[in-house]
Amino acid sequence: TKERRNQRHPHTYAKPVLTATAPNQVWTWDITKLATLQKGVFLHAYVIIDLFSRYVVGWMVAVKECKHLAAQLFAETVARHGIEPGLRVHSDRGAAMKSDTLALLLATLGVDQSFSRPRVSNDNPFQESHFKTMKYQPDYPGRFGTVDHARAWLQEFFQWHNNDHH
Repeated sequence: TKERRNQRHPHTYAKPVLTATAPNQVWTWDITKLATLQKGVFLHAYVIIDLFSRYVVGWMVAVKECKHLAAQLFAETVARHGIEPGLRVHSDRGAAMKSDTLALLLATLGVDQSFSRPRVSNDNPFQESHFKTMKYQPDYPGRFGTVDHARAWLQEFFQWHNNDHH
């Protein structure tokens, strides 16, 4: 016998294709956790990378993952770089990434959003590779004492990544 109830057919998601021929056409972003000296307590590093140049265009460190902080980061970053409508922003399907707050802000700014497929960890390889580069640095502290300590280390790292790293 087979299942007699009507079943919804599984949705198939197309693999996102990200290509950029110049800076500020496609940005990718994600949030990673940074361990603190307290067991089980993490800071959150929000990082936006330009796909074409791999330049870190915006970042912030916060004590929590929040849709309002993500929207604030994008508002400041888009304003700082003078982005015209037509930019595409790619991310995974985290709560802050899929939030209505961020979606409304990006729609207002004329920015298109794209997302990774559900439960597929390698649809945003640029961001994941960047986080591995960051966390495998010889001088990476492993655990941060304070938010200011994390911000100071990331400021130095992103300065190196954007200007000296090839």
